[in-house]
Amino acid sequence: MMQSKLSDIELIKLSLKGNQSAYADLVRLHQRFVFTLAMRFTKSREDAEEVAQDCFVKAFRSLESFKQESKFSTWLYSIVYTTAMTSLRKKRLDTSSIDDEETYIQIENVSSGYDTDNIENKSRSFYLNQAIEQLTPDDATIITLFYKGEQSLEEIAQALGIEANSVKVKLFRARQRLKERLEHNLKNEVKELI
Repeated sequence: MMQSKLSDIELIKLSLKGNQSAYADLVRLHQRFVFTLAMRFTKSREDAEEVAQDCFVKAFRSLESFKQESKFSTWLYSIVYTTAMTSLRKKRLDTSSIDDEETYIQIENVSSGYDTDNIENKSRSFYLNQAIEQLTPDDATIITLFYKGEQSLEEIAQALGIEANSVKVKLFRARQRLKERLEHNLKNEVKELI
């Protein structure tokens, strides 16, 4: 039974007392965004699932070390970042391919509907997600944390282990690259329509 009325801190306290369902509730609350972040790094559903699972296992084992100096989500996303980076390093060592520039585009399963606003929003979301997936993992992470995770510059800095001013600069540059990707992708879409 999900205890959705409880805060992250209350769920953590219950988890530390041995309440496994409280930790399961924490996982349910954060699993979607953890997976989204992992996917931004790995570009592979299977790898993202593995990274997300590893993150929740690491978080559970380290739960006592969470000092509540930041939000739980910020602490958890720092675990996602380090776990994903470790996974990517291991993959690079395992592969001999020089094709790292290849972009994988995951097509979303879009339900058909007649609501034009809904279709337009899905189309915008598709092109935005497509462009984010074409960014470097660092750029995609900062964009995702700031816009989808609604994390502040300070929270992102804490999660990534860098200064807030560096996050601000990286976010600015990531936005520029995202804009370029969108312009490029949409220009190609217009060419295909003509």
